[in-house]
Amino acid sequence: MGIVRPHLWFDDQAEEAARFYADVIPRTTIDSVVTAPPGTPGISEGAAFIIELTIDGLRATFLNGGPVLKLDDAFSFVLDCQDQSEVDHYWDALTADGGSPGQCGWLVDKFGVSWQVVPAQLDHVMSGPDTEGVARAMAAMLQMTKLDVAALEAAYRGD
Repeated sequence: MGIVRPHLWFDDQAEEAARFYADVIPRTTIDSVVTAPPGTPGISEGAAFIIELTIDGLRATFLNGGPVLKLDDAFSFVLDCQDQSEVDHYWDALTADGGSPGQCGWLVDKFGVSWQVVPAQLDHVMSGPDTEGVARAMAAMLQMTKLDVAALEAAYRGD
């Protein structure tokens, strides 16, 4: 059986993005960097072309393919966090230096990659037994950029 893995197309920042994720996301490694052979369209010979990496156990391929295709929000990585301090840490790291916050825990980093930074507590407030609490938590979440665990839990409880 084959292995399913993401393949992301970058203009010319694939290696920089891979190195950034290796610094920010635990258990992330750059497994190989293939340089562009002569005649590769839009890329200088010898420049990083294909980067194989493992992001927290997920094998991925990044490609420097030039400006023909662009990353967008239709694809995102979900970053599961244990608590608010992890949410804060990853949110700050991924929005730094040109990243931008989105709604409901989504953001786009400086490389154009979309992320969902999600606290473990979100599952409880979005799928708990209190349907009115779930509705309140959803309404609260729709007002947020970075997710606020305490506010989501308070909304669920009706505080």
